[in-house]
Amino acid sequence: MLNLRRCVVGVVAVLLMSGVALAQTSETAFIAELRAKANAGDANAQYNLGVMYYTGLGVPQDYVEAHKWHNLAASRASTENRKTFADARDALAEKMTPQQIADAQQRATEWLAAFEQRN
Repeated sequence: MLNLRRCVVGVVAVLLMSGVALAQTSETAFIAELRAKANAGDANAQYNLGVMYYTGLGVPQDYVEAHKWHNLAASRASTENRKTFADARDALAEKMTPQQIADAQQRATEWLAAFEQRN
């Protein structure tokens, strides 16, 4: 089973290595940029936004929103990242109720419909 704590540490490390540390920019600007990339369909940004919602880093902790973003990331990711993103989504689902999972899936479906209309 995937260890979500290890995933979070990995994402933070990647962010720090890429020079995008929260301490170097305002959290609001960082989150806005990440959200814009996620809404544009960037699977890596979707995954990272999901991690932020999972941990509550810079946003209110929200497992439903985290699952939505991880689900979208897994469905849109390159072959090399698809399993990692799906494993994170599935590990998170183990902490959620069936209703929360259904809500997250509904949010992902609505996001996809809106995305397809925009593009």
